[in-house]
Amino acid sequence: MKILKWLSVADRFYKIYLDKQLGPFGINSSQHMFLTKICASPGISQDSLIDMFYVHPSNIVRTVAALEKQGMITRSPNDQDKRTWKLYPTDRALSVIEEIQAACERTEALLLKDMSEAEKKLFADLLMQSGKNITAELHIERTEEEFHER
Repeated sequence: MKILKWLSVADRFYKIYLDKQLGPFGINSSQHMFLTKICASPGISQDSLIDMFYVHPSNIVRTVAALEKQGMITRSPNDQDKRTWKLYPTDRALSVIEEIQAACERTEALLLKDMSEAEKKLFADLLMQSGKNITAELHIERTEEEFHER
């Protein structure tokens, strides 16, 4: 089977394609998910992004810092827990988020090109199952809702 090879190829080249789409907005393919979530949930806690996106806390800190430096988000201390931050989109982020989402939709459409609706659903379901399998093997617990939310 060549699944690992083609997962790697698709991952690498969709990121290159998406980076070109997102470049004019000053963000990249590793930042768009965070910015989209922050715009959809102003005041979201920085810590909640860790579980949401299956990444190491240091990656969250680095991405949040980059988005803040680019003028896309602001951070404020969490009143309930002074060790954490609440994240808010800036006017700049809100003014471009629809274009960012459209770029992501174009990229997804390209990945799914020439697939029937049934094939697209099957592909998404199989990718989700693969994610569940690997996270379970690594003892990374997720709820069913978390898998469907992403």
